[in-house]
Amino acid sequence: MKRVFALVLVTSFVTSISVGQDMSARFDEAKMRERVKRLSMDDFEGRGPGTAGGKRAAQYLVDQLKSSGVKPGNKTSYIQNVKLVGVKADPGTRLVANTPNGQASDSFKFGDDFVATTGAQSKEVAVNAEVIFVGYGIDAPLYNWNDYKGDAGQYKGKVLMILVNDPPATAAEPNLFGGKALTYFGRWTYKYEEAARRGAAGVILVHTNESAGYGWNVVRTSNGNWRYEIARSKADKTPFLQYRAWMTNDAATRLAKLGNVDLEKLKQLAKDRDFRPVNLGVTADLNLKSELTTFDSPNVVGRIEGSDPRLKSEYAVITGHWDHLGIGEADASGDKIYNGAYDNASGLAAILGIADAITRLPKAERPRRSIYILFPTAEEQGLLGAEYFSRFPLIPLNRIAGNVNIDGVNFFGKTRDFSALGSERSTLGEIVQAVANERKMTLEGDMLPEQGFFFRSDHFPFAKVGVPAVSLRHGDDFIEPLTGEALNFFRNYNAKYYHQPSDQYYDWWDASAMVQNAELGLAIGLKIANSRTMPRYKDSDEFSVPDKKRFGKK
Repeated sequence: MKRVFALVLVTSFVTSISVGQDMSARFDEAKMRERVKRLSMDDFEGRGPGTAGGKRAAQYLVDQLKSSGVKPGNKTSYIQNVKLVGVKADPGTRLVANTPNGQASDSFKFGDDFVATTGAQSKEVAVNAEVIFVGYGIDAPLYNWNDYKGDAGQYKGKVLMILVNDPPATAAEPNLFGGKALTYFGRWTYKYEEAARRGAAGVILVHTNESAGYGWNVVRTSNGNWRYEIARSKADKTPFLQYRAWMTNDAATRLAKLGNVDLEKLKQLAKDRDFRPVNLGVTADLNLKSELTTFDSPNVVGRIEGSDPRLKSEYAVITGHWDHLGIGEADASGDKIYNGAYDNASGLAAILGIADAITRLPKAERPRRSIYILFPTAEEQGLLGAEYFSRFPLIPLNRIAGNVNIDGVNFFGKTRDFSALGSERSTLGEIVQAVANERKMTLEGDMLPEQGFFFRSDHFPFAKVGVPAVSLRHGDDFIEPLTGEALNFFRNYNAKYYHQPSDQYYDWWDASAMVQNAELGLAIGLKIANSRTMPRYKDSDEFSVPDKKRFGKK
């Protein structure tokens, strides 16, 4: 069921400097199409971080920013190097589960039954530990919910089996954990982080298509190749897991059955806040060997200076990740290159088009605040480039008025609607609604709130540090009904194209739809840059940061 946010436009908040009109004419359709084609060609090798192809893709973006007249975003450089550690698990790895008395054992195959990566940033980890089922693995005082009951030390050195997603809402509590919408507590990233804080050695997440929002093929391809994380310094005391694993529901059921435990019954018990962790009576023995590499991978950064002498030290930030999955497991056709044309060559082309449009604005129409362009690396590995930027910002975080993220651009056909994930959380919603009204378009709410898209792209690290952020997504109310290849791609994206070699550029793409989508990003970005006050999260939102902390107010 689609929802439309009816947001009140505060006239003192948004200026009207020539951004009320559609600016599609400022975009070059042919150039946008050519940029997508170039960024998704095979010689960029799927834009894997740390690869020669990835470096060529990053350099291409630098060259495009230069040609557009965008200034360097890191003093005299267009690069912020992100120190990454890459690990690639041995695909021959097996996880062996045993009962303590040695009477029963089962072996699980990497790729088919489970996948795992190490968080130890080392070539080999060996864990042989008891498996404890901890339900949804959530400790959320806000909801009076704690799955980690009992002695705090009981989880240290253990392997925790955890369900994906949030506990379901009930008739008595219809808004429990956001109701239908996924909260951060339901994300796999949170579950790994919380388990590490408890001292666990490893985590096994139980995958189902319904709870994850995507099939096992996505988990397999995303975790069966190189995985990356920000390199830890010696001074970094952040807890980590020896391994982070996903397991199919069938395999997890088999593992629990070794200890005479019915996993489906445990799932039902886990829906109640009175649930207590259950020791499955099984040990998991995993000797995980991995290839290891360390390298720098660039965030590409650029700056367009604002026109207001007072406000040009503040910024509207536009983000879109440049990386994809590189070269990996071959599909049925033998193709190994994960070109990532929709995800996210299309977004890159849109942002480059936005940069072109802003630098070519007449002097009287230039934005008051500066525009900062950030193409983060390693988004597909856990938003690492954006996370690094939020930890080591090249511009003060408290001077960022707002962030607009673009991750995938409409190429199916023009729509009457669009959404901006997270717009309802902050006063950015007023800006986004104004843009929709001016174009007589419908602003939709999150069309798939249960899949937690707000937490799954590069705006989220900004949200975590209190910067109002939205992620632009195209609608599905197409002006002309989709047919043929466009309809097939649209209907089957998750099953056949998402994180697969088939995510390639196709000649049937509608460049006018891409321009429509990019123009929305341009309009929102300009309104943020021209707003009279700094946007802020609503006090009721989980990412709200008091003005005293964010802006240094007394």
